[in-house]
Amino acid sequence: MTMAGRLPEPYGRDGGGANLADILERVLDKGIVIAGDIRINLLDIELVTIKLRLVVASVDRAKEMGIDWWEHDPELSTRARRDQLTRENHELRERLAALEALEAGRGQRQEEDR
Repeated sequence: MTMAGRLPEPYGRDGGGANLADILERVLDKGIVIAGDIRINLLDIELVTIKLRLVVASVDRAKEMGIDWWEHDPELSTRARRDQLTRENHELRERLAALEALEAGRGQRQEEDR
């Protein structure tokens, strides 16, 4: 079969161009942003607007860009969950102390009234 009759090789197999791993490495290293908006209007009345923002990057690159939400999400980070539990525990202890002080004050008044 001649070159003209041959089907082209898939991208990257013929040696000219990058393979998928190289492309993925480059995208993760540099990062890529895909943005778009979807609006649904009916008779010039906006019914729904959906704003799509997709960032594809490595964790290190995302941190360089200031994106680190996964570190503060209690569902994804044990440190964030521990911090949340510590705050909740502190708040509950303060509320308990306030209730105990209130109850102690009521007990003193009842004793004075007798």
